[in-house]
Amino acid sequence: MNKNRNIVACIIFTIITCGLYGIYWFITMSDDAARLNEDLNFSGVKAFIFTIITCGIYGIYWYYKMGKEISEAGPKRGVQVSDNSIVYLILGIFGFGIISYCLIQNDLNKFANQ
Repeated sequence: MNKNRNIVACIIFTIITCGLYGIYWFITMSDDAARLNEDLNFSGVKAFIFTIITCGIYGIYWYYKMGKEISEAGPKRGVQVSDNSIVYLILGIFGFGIISYCLIQNDLNKFANQ
């Protein structure tokens, strides 16, 4: 089951821990999206390792992938979400990844509140 996370608390923890909580947040959001779609090939740890190996290139693709995972899970779970994959991607490319994180978490919270 997905956990409803307080977005403001996640941002504060990310700042306080100098980004370490942001890594945890990245991994848990990926795992939550994979769980929603029952996608065994998509995991948070794997996404994080690929991001490190590719020097951040996979991280940019990750924004798009998360949007697609969430939008595909909506009809399966009966939750109204729109496909924001391009929005997440553009924000990530221009250095506003934390905003993408917040938007992704907001969409994941819709499933948790179901």
